Amino acid sequence: HLDGNLCRCTGYRPIWDAARSLISCHHHDNTNDATTNTDEEEEKKHGDDVEEIHGPCGIKCEECPERDSCVMDCNLEDQQQKKKKNMIMGASSDNNNGEGGCCGGTCSSSSTDKIQQYQQIIESKHSDKWWDQPNDMFPKELLLLLQGGDNAETKKNAHHEELLSKPLKVVDTSIHNGGTWYMPNTLEELLDLFRDYSSGGSNSSGSGGGIKMVVGNTEVGIETKFKHASYPTMVHPSKDIHTLHDVFSTEEYYHVGGCAALGDLQEFCHDEMKKPMDGVEEKDGSRHRRHRRRQERTAKPIHDMLRWFASTQIRNVACLGGNLVTASPISDMNPMLCSLGATLVLASRPQSDGGIVRRKVNVSDFFIGYRTVQKEDMEVIERVDIPLLQDRFEYCIPFKQARRREDDISIVTSGMRIKLRPAVTATNEEDGGGGGGSHHWEIEDVAIAFGGMAPKTVMARKTMDALIGQPFESTSFEDARKVLQDEFQMPDDVPGGQAKYRLTLACSFLHRFYLNCVEELTKDVAAAANETEGASYPQVPSIDEEEGCGVGGFVGEKKPSITGLQTYPVPKVAKGLEVEHLGMEDENSDLPLAAAAAAAAAAKSSSNEPTKQKNNSVGQPATHASGPLHCTGEAIYIDDIPAPANLLHGSLILASKCHATLASINVEPALSIPGVAGVFTSEDIEKMGGDNKMGPILLDDYTFLPVGEKVDFVGQVLGVVVGASQEIAAKGARAVAVEYSDDVEGKAIVSIEDAINAESFWTDFCHEMKCGGNVDDILTQSEVDGKRLVVIEGSMRSGGQEHFYLEPNSTLAVPSESATNLTIYSSTQAPTKTQDFCARVTNTPAAKVVVRMKRMGGGFGGKETRSVFVATAAAVPAKLMNRPVRVTLDRDTDMAITGGRHAFLAKYKAGAIVEEDGTIKLHALNVHLYNNGGCKFDLSGPVMDRALFHVDNCYFWPNFHSVGTPCKTSQPPHTAFRGFGGPQGLLVAEHIMDHFAAECNVSGDKLRRDNMYALQDATPFGMRFGDGFTGMWNIPGMWDRLEKELDIPGRRMRAAEFNKKNKWVKRGVAFIPTKFGIAFTAKYMNQGGALVHLYTDGTVLVTHGGTEMGQGLHTKVCQVAAQAFDIPLGHVYVNDSSTDKVANTIPSAASMSTDLYGMATLDACQQILKRIQPIKDTLPPDATLKEVAKKAFFERIDLSAHGFFALDNDRCGYDWNKNRPEGFPADLPDNAWKGHPFNYFTQGVAMAEVEIDALTGDYKTISADVLVDVGSSINPSIDIGQIEGAFIQGMGWATIEEVVYGDDDHTWIRPRARMHTTGPGTYKIPAFNDVPESFNVSLLENANNPFAVHSSKAVGEPPFFLGCSVFFCHQGCHHCSTRQRRGIL
Repeated sequence: HLDGNLCRCTGYRPIWDAARSLISCHHHDNTNDATTNTDEEEEKKHGDDVEEIHGPCGIKCEECPERDSCVMDCNLEDQQQKKKKNMIMGASSDNNNGEGGCCGGTCSSSSTDKIQQYQQIIESKHSDKWWDQPNDMFPKELLLLLQGGDNAETKKNAHHEELLSKPLKVVDTSIHNGGTWYMPNTLEELLDLFRDYSSGGSNSSGSGGGIKMVVGNTEVGIETKFKHASYPTMVHPSKDIHTLHDVFSTEEYYHVGGCAALGDLQEFCHDEMKKPMDGVEEKDGSRHRRHRRRQERTAKPIHDMLRWFASTQIRNVACLGGNLVTASPISDMNPMLCSLGATLVLASRPQSDGGIVRRKVNVSDFFIGYRTVQKEDMEVIERVDIPLLQDRFEYCIPFKQARRREDDISIVTSGMRIKLRPAVTATNEEDGGGGGGSHHWEIEDVAIAFGGMAPKTVMARKTMDALIGQPFESTSFEDARKVLQDEFQMPDDVPGGQAKYRLTLACSFLHRFYLNCVEELTKDVAAAANETEGASYPQVPSIDEEEGCGVGGFVGEKKPSITGLQTYPVPKVAKGLEVEHLGMEDENSDLPLAAAAAAAAAAKSSSNEPTKQKNNSVGQPATHASGPLHCTGEAIYIDDIPAPANLLHGSLILASKCHATLASINVEPALSIPGVAGVFTSEDIEKMGGDNKMGPILLDDYTFLPVGEKVDFVGQVLGVVVGASQEIAAKGARAVAVEYSDDVEGKAIVSIEDAINAESFWTDFCHEMKCGGNVDDILTQSEVDGKRLVVIEGSMRSGGQEHFYLEPNSTLAVPSESATNLTIYSSTQAPTKTQDFCARVTNTPAAKVVVRMKRMGGGFGGKETRSVFVATAAAVPAKLMNRPVRVTLDRDTDMAITGGRHAFLAKYKAGAIVEEDGTIKLHALNVHLYNNGGCKFDLSGPVMDRALFHVDNCYFWPNFHSVGTPCKTSQPPHTAFRGFGGPQGLLVAEHIMDHFAAECNVSGDKLRRDNMYALQDATPFGMRFGDGFTGMWNIPGMWDRLEKELDIPGRRMRAAEFNKKNKWVKRGVAFIPTKFGIAFTAKYMNQGGALVHLYTDGTVLVTHGGTEMGQGLHTKVCQVAAQAFDIPLGHVYVNDSSTDKVANTIPSAASMSTDLYGMATLDACQQILKRIQPIKDTLPPDATLKEVAKKAFFERIDLSAHGFFALDNDRCGYDWNKNRPEGFPADLPDNAWKGHPFNYFTQGVAMAEVEIDALTGDYKTISADVLVDVGSSINPSIDIGQIEGAFIQGMGWATIEEVVYGDDDHTWIRPRARMHTTGPGTYKIPAFNDVPESFNVSLLENANNPFAVHSSKAVGEPPFFLGCSVFFCHQGCHHCSTRQRRGIL
């Protein structure tokens, strides 16, 4: 179970594969088991676990004709693995299995092979001491107790057991004042503590609530961290109190200790469901079977609900009692227990010398208000008693719907129980009934409980009354749903929102409950009839065939696995831009590596001179350079850097309001807290002569907002508190007294619509694009050249998105030389920008500020500009106090104030011509784009520009007009995010295509294909498609290929048939293309530098201007350098990115980093190679680089070089305001005179298939197939990883990820404009269960790109939009369901 783990980078599939390869069921010890399956049988048994990598020739390594001469890593590894496997299996032949490689064709490896390989690697790399680390770290006293036994050492330490059996008391006397902790070992000791420290107790402070029981810290931890609650006394009950921790069964009940872990309860229920029916004497067999059925029926709904309750990590420590007393109105288990009729046993000890007093309370009566329960302060929940269901004709079903299936709080949750009995309805003799009656099923009892429908867990008592005594039939439940709708009316501004959806969910759950009960009743009647001869039961109500799909729901379903196929062309070292730019040429380049090796071998055989084997690194699927460290948790991030001496921790002072004036800041309350070292505001910046203004384009922001200025957003930084610990600093920041004036919160401009109404725009950055004729005039016509013109009009909205990088913004500022120098360790994509503003704000020369960046835990654009204020906030106190300062934002703070993806609104009007053969041809588009830039400009203008450049996607519009307007609102400054506005524009394009397809009643696939750009067509911004302009235009061919290979017409037909037969479950298929322009649209940014050192041992150190955020940039750069020097990849290293090694760098963004720094590194490598070539000529042909470098050093030859690369002037840059020059060639496209915004396009197509539950909106992605043109890949495995990660991130943006602010649609959020989704509790990114069950990614072959290093293409951002194919599946399902309800289908 990986339900508690989130990943923002990989797309989950490789993690799933790796974890699955370690499962014991995939690995068997064959040495002592004569019945063990053979390899072939195991391969068949686990065939679903085989992943293959196909090359164009389809030949496995072992079948390759160049098997003996091929020196590719895959072939060598394949041969080595075969030898090892045969040795392990005792085989004598090299041909006993079907493993493959990727030499000219196919690589395949099963999970069993991976386990054997991983175990051998681990065993060979690590010593016994390494393996013993867990035992070495574990306290010896506890280890001895765990081991037990009668050995002398155990007896010698027997007194430790006695010590551990005593009650424990820990008092925090530090400045953190963490209170007093107790661990009692008996129930009496526990109850005495609650009596003495509860409200009114002898040790109570008098304020009440002075004692908290902590079992898993899953609720108290939230209260203390996020709500800043303080509890002077906390109790953790020992496991020795068995009545609190045991889970067991009796004749009529399940008994669950109040402190029993939910995971233990889930495991108990699982075991109860799996117990065999046999094992008793025949005379007791019938009773035993009935009892077992009762246990299984009761255990299953509890087990199924717990599977989706929080996460494995939470369930392992959280307890049922804590869930009950917390009284969350959206708890999953509380409605379940209510419906089951569970009771609580509450225990207390009123007198120290008295006995334990117990009382029972029904769970359904326990909740008396919001977070309020019927429990005295001195009472604890000792256990929960859950009555067993009847063995037949009584059913309990759990229901849950959340934004995400896994690890998410419910929107609505429910437990429903029903008890049925046969009954006879009397009929009047006067009616001809003869005094008889109809034999039917009657509802004897029903219990329906909901969470998420009120401020507490509630029973639907009116609905229950409407059902009890009624016939068990559909009409009874239809009437009950009407009662339910009246019983749970909620206002639109109900906390949590979604009032109508929540009510719909409740009604849908009730309908699904009926359908499930019909199915279960059918099974029971059949089983009862088989067991009891002559028994007669009423007929079970029938369900229409199309209704049958409504049975079930995801709560009771098995969690799906993830499978995938990754396909890429045979690796090769291709020629690219370096041929033209650096004059490089290689007669063996552009050949598959196996063929190149064969050519080299042939040249060697024809010559008597010794030659050195070529080390080919480019094109190889090499492991990410930091991959092993990522997997083991040893990778060092900013917050992991060991604390320097005298380190201070910083916490930001944040504004709690917006649209008000900052009147004053009183720092004295913070300074009075022990451990607080200082508080710094804008006044301190002024005192040291620093510049408080900042911003990437406009200097419209502040490091610390000065008093008297307007507060622009909730969470704006007012200052920083530094202290001895993070907790002390945060306490100090909360203590700072901030006053506001001119508070006009109600006028805060939050949404794009608010901005339009208020005309709140950055008008100087509104851009317009025109080509062709006058669009307004064209769209007023009904015909064009005698052909009908179809005109559509509408709007399209796309929401924001949180970056959710796993490492929040973090900076460590270290002063030196009496604080005249600063070294800034920052998690940033922009070291130079960070250097610049840290220097400005501290009044320090930039030459004395060094920014270093080893690696980021994700960036996605969020650390391009919005990381800088964190660095400056740390630099100010570091400079002024001459002490190191670390500022690491909490997740909620990071999300609340750093901004995210821009929300967009598009208003469009478009026309298309209906040709004589029925073909629809796009004719004219008029579109106005608005984005929500937040309160500061940041990068909102460039983001809008890129959206305008992509609103055409892959389709040709002869007449085109677009306008982009950035909006200014009271949200935090929004910023770069993967795609940088491109996906928002692309989404509008695809929406318009679907609008046309619906309006014209034509196939969306055909409409798209008929309107794709052809060679020599031009985009609205003047770029023409063709080899000399944009490179190869592959989208039409890729589209046709995938359409055929995946049988997309057949898939659509099968989905349509499925939808006709199923009322409540719908399937949708979507097929979309994308093209993404590669280059910074600001010309000056298309440059990069690199510094390369060749050492005398033949190893190479590279430093370049890019930053590593997990995308594999350093790995690719190392491959380029290793290829240039013809050395193994392991001999090249990138340490970090540092402004004192490569200065004046450009942020790592726009997917340009490999293009820039790969070429810059290659430039530096070529300089060194050119210098040492004369030395190399004096040595034997097989001389190593080490030998050459050593001799060059003694010849006083410089072995270091600075490389530089800039895109050609005519391949980047776009001047929006440039008018058409006189004499501009008429045969060139419109707007071509403004520039050439992109160097080339990365292209891709994707198909997705989704299944949606129309009753609840829940969905699963059945499959996704992606084909991407990344040129000639430098590293296929990294590129595929980038594609998978981008796809899932794009899918999340378009489906489940929702950024919510307090606005007109969310009036329950206060203050207005405050961000609500500030953590994983409220903001949901895709989890393991959201990934396509079949996820296949392919790289296009024969797709060379002459405009980038080694013919590669950028890959980071382009695939993001392809994840939106899942959204268009949803849209198709919705349209199908709507049409079916209206009787159209």
